[in-house]
Amino acid sequence: MSLSKQELFDRIRRDSWQRQLSIRALSKKYGVHRRLVREALSSPVPMPRRRPVRTSPRMEPYKKTVDAWLRADLEAPRKQRHTVRRIVARIEEEFGEAIPYPTVRDFVAVRRKEIAAQAGAPVEAFVTRHNALGADAEVDFGDVYVDVAGQRTRCYLFAFRLAYSGKAVHRISRSCGQQAFFEGHVHALTTLGGVPAGQVRYDNLTPAVKKVVFRSRSREENPRWTSFHEYYGFIPFYCEPGLRGAHEKGGVEGQVGYFRRNYLTPVPQVDSLDELNARLAEFEAKEDERRIGARMRTIAQDFACEAGHLLPLPDDPFATGITLTPRVDRYGMVTVKMCRYSVPVRFIDRKVTVTLTCDDLTVYDGRREIAHHRRLTGRGAEHLVLDHYLEALLTKPGALERSEALHQARAEGTFTAVHEAFWAAAKKNLGDIEGTKVLVKVLLLHRHQQHADVVTGIRTALAAGTFNEDVIALEARKAAQAAGRAPTVTASAPAPEPLDLAPAPVTPLTPRRLARALPSDQRPLPRLEQWDELLRLRRKDSS
Repeated sequence: MSLSKQELFDRIRRDSWQRQLSIRALSKKYGVHRRLVREALSSPVPMPRRRPVRTSPRMEPYKKTVDAWLRADLEAPRKQRHTVRRIVARIEEEFGEAIPYPTVRDFVAVRRKEIAAQAGAPVEAFVTRHNALGADAEVDFGDVYVDVAGQRTRCYLFAFRLAYSGKAVHRISRSCGQQAFFEGHVHALTTLGGVPAGQVRYDNLTPAVKKVVFRSRSREENPRWTSFHEYYGFIPFYCEPGLRGAHEKGGVEGQVGYFRRNYLTPVPQVDSLDELNARLAEFEAKEDERRIGARMRTIAQDFACEAGHLLPLPDDPFATGITLTPRVDRYGMVTVKMCRYSVPVRFIDRKVTVTLTCDDLTVYDGRREIAHHRRLTGRGAEHLVLDHYLEALLTKPGALERSEALHQARAEGTFTAVHEAFWAAAKKNLGDIEGTKVLVKVLLLHRHQQHADVVTGIRTALAAGTFNEDVIALEARKAAQAAGRAPTVTASAPAPEPLDLAPAPVTPLTPRRLARALPSDQRPLPRLEQWDELLRLRRKDSS
């Protein structure tokens, strides 16, 4: 077993004192030179090891020149000072000597600090901040990737962290715009049950800051952000731009990375961001039992002390969404934040009202909702709903097959294999134009009946060899009643989710009737003369 030099000195001194061993005996026992034994007996602490002074002969002729360059850098702009690579290049350009990069690097690393100290340059130092109960908090955004419905999507993690307890609240959204910024605050303050009484520290985020006043702590705020923090009653504090200000909110800077590594690795796989945000609450509950650094109490215990010092919340939350009034173009679409969304074609060339949140976009005509979309990210993205174009497709049936709305409906699963089979059979029997018109009329049934019920009706019609939309509607009502559901849906009901359409046990009557050779229906048609007599009676009474 190898001993450290201090342990070796202690054993030599102990054996010399207790066992009265000679210097020769101690040297032989520990396998060391007698000089080391004499050194251990003369001093209980080993002498520090002398480090050899390394010289760089190749660098020696240029040291004064490099020193002059480094002194000139003290007055130069920060982004135009010499790097090691530039010094190597200048020596080669001006003196024709190719000095290895590590040699120059080691010299510059030492001399840059010494020259700065000789010139009296200020020393970079950090001062520990005192965090009062319920006073301060920190906010930051961090990017994170999520597999949403099988598609890898770049999202943003909002983190709101109380400085005293370290209690942090998180929320993931598709963007880091102003709506996501506001909704993250509302969620965090609601979860915490109060508002910090002191400062909340921020980067110079675009949703909050319109302009940074040069070499000043002053900021020109976004007016809506000013209304937001005045509504909740906290004071924003803006850090210095760039890396110089990162330490001013170091708690949340580390929190974003810590949370991403420990709870969002590997890449989460979810059907929607709502599902992932529900998981975040479970992760935060686990974090409450953690101790930060060398603290004696857990995050939950510190937050229990801090919660009573937070300011109360307003009675109603701040309205985070924004309202816009775009005009519907000739393609039946509105443009919002450089993305395009479809609306029913009957509203073409009319102004509509759009409410935009961080995750959703809702379109209104007056007070009536006419369209709802998931908010898109990325310049030029489009989302089209096939139902919005059905009236136009009745007059232009040839446009359906190559339409973007149909392509997106197939990708989302709302235009199923049953619809495809019905369309193919209708075109084969009725021709392309009439077959497509029949399909459009069937698609109109989805506005008033459940998606699964209409699909069941289509499957029954295919088996029976009919393409009448009234038959499909009747079979859809029967399927709804058999399942105990209402046969119709209201216009304001949300669009049904795409279903896994397993074959349903539907028994068509037409094949059974043909197989048994049943006689045709010989019953007489109903007579309406009695009803006509009632109409005449009503007219006599009114006269």
